[in-house]
Amino acid sequence: MTTDVAVIGGGVSGLATAYDLHCRGHKVTVLERQAHAGGSAFSERLDGFLMEHGPSTMNAHVPVAGQISSELDLDSLRCELGAGVRNRYLVSRGKLAAIPMGPLGLLTAGYLSPVAKLRILADLLLPQRSDGEDETVMDFCSRRFGKEFAERVIDPMIAGIYGGRASELSVAAIFPKLVALEEKYGSVSLGAMHRRREGGKMPGSRLFSWRDGIATLPRTLAYRLGDKIRRGVAVRRISPCHNGFNIDLGNRGRLHAKSVVVATQAHVAARLIGEIDPRAAAAAGRIHAPPLAVVFLGFPRRNVAHPLDGLGFLTSEAEHRNVLGAQFSSTMFPGRAPDGQVAVSAYIGGARAPHLARLAAPELIRLVRSEFKDLLGAEGEPTIARVRHWPVGLPQYEPGHREIIGDLGTAGDRVEGLFLTGNYFAGPSVAVCLNTARKTALAAHGYLERARGLQTRQAASR
Repeated sequence: MTTDVAVIGGGVSGLATAYDLHCRGHKVTVLERQAHAGGSAFSERLDGFLMEHGPSTMNAHVPVAGQISSELDLDSLRCELGAGVRNRYLVSRGKLAAIPMGPLGLLTAGYLSPVAKLRILADLLLPQRSDGEDETVMDFCSRRFGKEFAERVIDPMIAGIYGGRASELSVAAIFPKLVALEEKYGSVSLGAMHRRREGGKMPGSRLFSWRDGIATLPRTLAYRLGDKIRRGVAVRRISPCHNGFNIDLGNRGRLHAKSVVVATQAHVAARLIGEIDPRAAAAAGRIHAPPLAVVFLGFPRRNVAHPLDGLGFLTSEAEHRNVLGAQFSSTMFPGRAPDGQVAVSAYIGGARAPHLARLAAPELIRLVRSEFKDLLGAEGEPTIARVRHWPVGLPQYEPGHREIIGDLGTAGDRVEGLFLTGNYFAGPSVAVCLNTARKTALAAHGYLERARGLQTRQAASR
């Protein structure tokens, strides 16, 4: 069997890359080891509740998010954030502190001390760093905005987005725009003001989903691709050959492809390309992704004292909590819980406590119920309780990550026709993965067009 492009991995990144190439007229084959496509973007209906096993939102500030919703005719199913979302919450001394939505929420709330608020303003006066070293997020934010802000705001945010520690992740890899503002203007705050005057957009989020959850996206992509997806197929080996690659599928045969896109988790990519691009394989092997667990609980509304009037809550490491954070699922979007019920999802493990993510489901449910009772006033037996273990969680963008991505992004220079994509390139959010996938598809398309042109010229010269 022969194809123009073999896409290895049927998660969001792989499906989006394959769909883009299919729309450009290329013959595409997606090879997915699991019985269903979609990867971690999995939504499940449970007795009237909707559990998101993985990602739960799309960020409309990434243009491709809205574009793909329209292209796939999904706008009629789109759900915006619920009207009940009025605050963000951070755990402060064992209680939830409300932070109003909006850019000045932190300055008007009582979460930070007056000294910490003044220290944030010092960013306007501080000199920029000039040694060019790859700082951690914690070091950068402590230097620019103060230690209290870094530890009590940025650290929980990093835990919520990456399941990681701000003291261990690269600011240049995670917040390149903030680093660029300091480099250009000498101050992040001054740079932000200049950007606003120039009409530029600062990082932000406008979140949406679909009626049946995030899985609507991979499910629709898979439907559009149809029999171009081969499920339950494990790739054993990729070997370069004349005019492309031979892909060993074990007892499922072999596949010849002019080009290969590896859209798996980083550790799988490292194994698959070890023989054909040792440099990229070594880079992929350096990316860590500690385990993560999702605990989904539903309660009768009357059994939860907290108004749940926000996106959820996050915890700083200094609070010594088992839960990294939680989402108020039934507040965020409609249809996440039956009438008279509420749904809350908790996240445990990551770089802070990988051992907790490996606990059995009953123990995780017990831990979360205890913390929800303390923080949310959730009493009694939950209506529903489910756990999803992710043995390989979110990729950690540690110092040196830009160099890793440099080695991965140039795989096609060393091995013609080889491309990689995934959530370890530019960010783990679904919208960012879609953006990365489109760039990958464009690069693969360019390669195939050049190869086709070369073959045409060679045939004409004979």
